[in-house]
Amino acid sequence: METDEVLRLLENVAEEVIDPRFRSLADGEIHEKRPGDLVTDADREAEKLITDALVAAYPDAVILGEEAFAGDPDLMQRYAAADHAFTVDPVDGTKNFVHGSKDHAVMVAETLGGQAVRAWIWQPQHRLGYVAERGSGTWRHDAEGAHRLTIPERGDAPLRGRTSRRKWVGKALDGLPPMALTWVSCGIDYPKIVEGEADYILYRSGAPWDHVPGSLLLAEAGGLLGTTEGEAYSPRDTKPPGLVAAGSPTAYDHVCRALASGADPS
Repeated sequence: METDEVLRLLENVAEEVIDPRFRSLADGEIHEKRPGDLVTDADREAEKLITDALVAAYPDAVILGEEAFAGDPDLMQRYAAADHAFTVDPVDGTKNFVHGSKDHAVMVAETLGGQAVRAWIWQPQHRLGYVAERGSGTWRHDAEGAHRLTIPERGDAPLRGRTSRRKWVGKALDGLPPMALTWVSCGIDYPKIVEGEADYILYRSGAPWDHVPGSLLLAEAGGLLGTTEGEAYSPRDTKPPGLVAAGSPTAYDHVCRALASGADPS
């Protein structure tokens, strides 16, 4: 499938099964995979539609969907070993979606030989798409067309950080301003860094469907994603110890040095 075709697929799937349920979910359409871990009928239906389209186009690829993994834990290892694979997060930010927040997204990434080569994020309620292709940059798609994105320079301004760990909210690293909460959806978080609304985000960890798309968006726009231990992020790393998404190598190095020196925002 051409890169633009995949973005249209995500738009069409959202229009068909996600958008009609926004702020209209029935009680019977919301479920718990584990206590506090929500899934909706929109998640399941969207993932099936996206997966079916990818399987039809790429029958030999491994498709790692968040909901498919919930029913087949062995799928993660097949994905990690695959030469060609896709990650699918049908509704990233499910809690936001359930609670009526526009901050949710549909995300897909493609890997070859364990490297992210293409990534797509569609924010249905914001009507914004973000696409990255290795070597071809990061692009925002909106009502006015497609625009190439480069993370803006911030000079010597203090680094603005966010975190997904609620107990770290309001805490500071190494003299930096206190961290705020993320947008509680990686499909919102990563574009926010790319567009300069945060300089770094500190994540406890995360699955490939959460971070592979954003890792390529960052890399193609001038940022990077790495572990809290200073190692490069790999899409095949299914249980990273913690992650730092940063808008620049300088920001990433600063956060990692602070963590390595024993700084603990908790």
